[in-house]
Amino acid sequence: MPDAATVRVDLGPRSYDIVIGSDVSSTIGRRVADWTNARPEWRVEGGTALVVTDANVRAPHAEAVARSLSDAGRRVDLVELPPGEKSKDLAVIAGLYDRLVDLGADRRTLVVAVGGGVIGDAAGFAAATYARGLPFIQVPTTLLAQVDSSVGGKVGVNHPRGKNLIGAFHQPLGVFVDTATLDTLPDRDFRSGLAEVVKYGVILDADFFDWLEANADRIAARDPAALAHVVARSCRLKADVVERDEFERTGLRAVLNYGHTFGHAFEALAGYGELLHGEAVAIGMACASRLADRRRLIHAAATQRQISLLHAFGLPTTLPAAVRIDAEAALSSMRLDKKSVGGRLRFVLPTRIGHVETFADVPETDVRAVLKAFLRKAS
Repeated sequence: MPDAATVRVDLGPRSYDIVIGSDVSSTIGRRVADWTNARPEWRVEGGTALVVTDANVRAPHAEAVARSLSDAGRRVDLVELPPGEKSKDLAVIAGLYDRLVDLGADRRTLVVAVGGGVIGDAAGFAAATYARGLPFIQVPTTLLAQVDSSVGGKVGVNHPRGKNLIGAFHQPLGVFVDTATLDTLPDRDFRSGLAEVVKYGVILDADFFDWLEANADRIAARDPAALAHVVARSCRLKADVVERDEFERTGLRAVLNYGHTFGHAFEALAGYGELLHGEAVAIGMACASRLADRRRLIHAAATQRQISLLHAFGLPTTLPAAVRIDAEAALSSMRLDKKSVGGRLRFVLPTRIGHVETFADVPETDVRAVLKAFLRKAS
């Protein structure tokens, strides 16, 4: 098999590996067999698999995965969803249930998501809810999915009034990252993924943030060695958090949502698809750090470092001119955020590069002031 790095997510009986390598797609059938054989509840010779993908990656990535699974003895069906956030919809999930029924799926039928975060969320939610849970493999093909959404077991769909409001925790049997898929990723999607990479440096690892600043040109140029380090370090940092707070019961896992309270509101109000998720998170991080600055939690220079690094990666820190959002509408959307308790906003805010905390006592007057100043500049 080609050389690959492995990041272990240690969750007791739900533990799994993230395999990271280049040009390793041909090995997935063999590796999946190893993963299922290691879990008695999913062990089956041959069996069936539903590969879920979209038109952007069906050829060659999803078809290569389907061939590898077929060569390993599985009966494979491949279903193609429309690209974009509109596939994270209950009506689309109902179509996946229909395909599983047609396939004669049982509780050992494997669901394999090949694509970006939308495909992983949608296929994972179908796997979590059909027959009360099917085994699930993530094969992320975008940078954002490779470093963030494919790790940790969060799956779900959108509600018209809020992103990811309908979902579940359903850990995969494993995650298979082929970094060669990044070679063909459109530039906008590649840059979108870098927002989550910057996030890890801000919330958990000041040294990693320094490294990103020093290597921004190599990363933007998609240097293979630099990208391998970006993916492996990001996965390790997220795995460390997930291992300590798998189901978001202690509050630790909330740190991973830095920038998302603002970002999800902007994403929903702009209309899903107008802003890519990473773009919304980049804008949200800029707003969150400005809120921390207003609350005197962090120096303005730290906010500027974040903004400068996001700009180095070609990411926005203000809304596009075509997007018009009202501050009160943004506040209403933010109250639906999953971190809110009793309608009271909670924010993940930085106190220095490499460390964030969750605050439940941020006055709405401060949030409104930051929003109004930000939206005034955006217009």
